[in-house]
Amino acid sequence: MITTGDASQLTGFPATALALRDALRAGELSAREASAHFLARIAARTDLGAFVTVTAERAAAEAGAADERYAATPRAGRAALPALHGVPLGHKDLSDVAGVPTTHGSAAFPHAPAPEDGPGVRVLRAAGTISLGKTQVPEFGLTGYSENLIAPPARNPRDPERTAGGSSGGSAAAVAAGLLPVAPGSDGGGSIRIPALACGLVGLKPGLGAVPSDVTRGPHDEFGAPRLTASGPLAHTAGDAALLFDAMRGAHDEPAVTAVARADELRGLRIGVSAASPFEAAHPVPLAPEARAAHERAAQLLAERGHRVEAADFSYDPVYPRAFTLAWTAGLSLLDLPAGAAERLMPLTRLFRERAIARPREAHVSAASQLRDFATEARAQWGRYDIVLTPGLAMLPPRIGAFTALDPDDDYRLQCEWAPYTSMVNVSGLPAIAVPILETAAGHAFGVQLIGRAGTEERLLQLAAQLTAR
Repeated sequence: MITTGDASQLTGFPATALALRDALRAGELSAREASAHFLARIAARTDLGAFVTVTAERAAAEAGAADERYAATPRAGRAALPALHGVPLGHKDLSDVAGVPTTHGSAAFPHAPAPEDGPGVRVLRAAGTISLGKTQVPEFGLTGYSENLIAPPARNPRDPERTAGGSSGGSAAAVAAGLLPVAPGSDGGGSIRIPALACGLVGLKPGLGAVPSDVTRGPHDEFGAPRLTASGPLAHTAGDAALLFDAMRGAHDEPAVTAVARADELRGLRIGVSAASPFEAAHPVPLAPEARAAHERAAQLLAERGHRVEAADFSYDPVYPRAFTLAWTAGLSLLDLPAGAAERLMPLTRLFRERAIARPREAHVSAASQLRDFATEARAQWGRYDIVLTPGLAMLPPRIGAFTALDPDDDYRLQCEWAPYTSMVNVSGLPAIAVPILETAAGHAFGVQLIGRAGTEERLLQLAAQLTAR
């Protein structure tokens, strides 16, 4: 076992989260050294705005305790160590980590330390992970970019003048820049897939309920709309995403990791290819040439892998853009703010909250009903195929400040134009995965989205492995 020295100076540091996990479990690397390695990388790249809070001292203490437990465990008993023993992570600043402030990306509330871990954090702590801090998010996780009034924006490591996406933007920036090996994210309208596509990562949005901690309050929100948010992994590889997904759902024997290892065996799926978006009823959905090229290349690669790839003819109810907007913002009407705090909200949050409060409850309930109907129809249409392949993001990540320079309505419209394929999957409750396909000469990434049937997260990870095999 390596027991001395600065881990940031180690050569041959494990290149993947799977290799890191194996090195930690084999005693080839200590938890202290793994945490020190990534903390050093975080300190060297503060320019990316990936972290709101870095908890270096707490991480060192947790890593030390993990090493002590390891040393006290007989060699024969080490197979029973937690699945992610000593693996460093960061958590979105929407999730509670005991003793650490949760800002929710908002200046409207005091930032008191959380009294206990949130459900998802609790599961990952039990899996042996070590938290290095809290990553940057938009206010309340509302937007597809991670800029707020409390900390610098999350920047894209591929082009720091551009956004890393949102709402898991800080987490995606951290993984893409090597500040974390993997990171858990959450996705209520694209918040894992948007930053994954922007930063060139694999990002899995599981189906609702695949991660049990996501449905502790039931499958519908307070107005009856489908609950939109699911938790999933951000990673460089399908194997690393599978490792974290298995831990997040509390799976035994790592079935997703095993599935990815056997990805080459997957053949013969019927895959429907579509670039239709439900937002086309409200405004054009212009696709950049690179987005189209990635979509076409993914279809070609899947056909070469022995799948039946064919054009799919999907149509969507034109009520979707308005119904989704109302349901997406309805919860803001329930937000209880301290006196004078509304003035400290981001302009988009403030305006959409005012509108949500002004609507009668019946309007929110009606929008929720329309989304339930949309979900039923989408699942039926997509269910004619084993997998649906759509483009990823429609254009390059906008520059930092591009969204906030607009009035809130134009800000929101630009978000819908940039990510026109993600929110519909949240409404459906089905799983989807974002996969990088090509890199431009300037180093920007373009990818695609694969939508699966209920319970097919492992199949989606296998397809991601096929698409990214080099």
